[in-house]
Amino acid sequence: MAKARAIVKRRKAVRNIRKITKTMQMIATAKFQKSLKRAVGTKAYSNKVRELVAEVARNIGDVSHPLLRRPGGNDTSGTIALLVVTSNRGLAGAYNGSVLRMTSHFIADQERQKKKIDLFVVGKKGASYFNFQKRPITQRYDLGDAAKFADAEKIANVFIEKFTGGQYDAVYVAYMNFISTGVQKANVVPLLPLAGVDAPQASRKPGESAPIATTAVYEFIPDAKTLLDELLPLTVKTAIFQAFLDATTSEHVARMISMKSATDNADKMVKSLTMKYNRARQSQITTELSEIMGGVEAMES
Repeated sequence: MAKARAIVKRRKAVRNIRKITKTMQMIATAKFQKSLKRAVGTKAYSNKVRELVAEVARNIGDVSHPLLRRPGGNDTSGTIALLVVTSNRGLAGAYNGSVLRMTSHFIADQERQKKKIDLFVVGKKGASYFNFQKRPITQRYDLGDAAKFADAEKIANVFIEKFTGGQYDAVYVAYMNFISTGVQKANVVPLLPLAGVDAPQASRKPGESAPIATTAVYEFIPDAKTLLDELLPLTVKTAIFQAFLDATTSEHVARMISMKSATDNADKMVKSLTMKYNRARQSQITTELSEIMGGVEAMES
């Protein structure tokens, strides 16, 4: 009877865990639907601004701008800034692990090139990871569950100021890029200098020919410097904000899938434990019947 009772207690515990994982799955699904609208709604604008800046940077002529500079010679500080976007909570499958693994490879590659890394970390998981590695963190940000454009603007202004001041040679952001509900990919994307930023590549169907490359000639009204002073910082801000939105959406997708897998596994465990309980109960009943029959035969003899 003790074995059967132990199985019943374990089955009850698994059912309670299933209720929790099912609830977390439903919450993650609701949050994903909300964050998906934000991420998809802003991605077209962010990509177009980035594409426009990349094209203008290639055809700007003799107009210079601090955000377009390419450090070289005596203008090199040997330091780059890296913004790492992770989550505040776990139970999201391989979400944080993928971002931090990609970040570690990037840092190792830069350090082989004798570059110094200044880390800027978003999320408790990333901060815990780098603290465990005893790697110094320059600045840590806690943006909550839903990042606002004002948060991205504040961070972008810090990077722009330090880049134009010559403190950083380049600025990168490491995050989980949301491609679709079924595909998310950890990326390390350059933010500055904008002269080295490529325009996002449009996806083509199999067999479809590549678009014909064209060169645009721009006439600036007002002058190019005035427009670039407004457009280039906006590009950095929108890129950081889009990274935050993609990271949040990817986090909710990962947690939704992870909790669904946990719920499905709990269902399988309940079925397995029910079968074990039935077998244990049948064995117990058989033993009791055998004892009763043995007692009856002993009384008759």
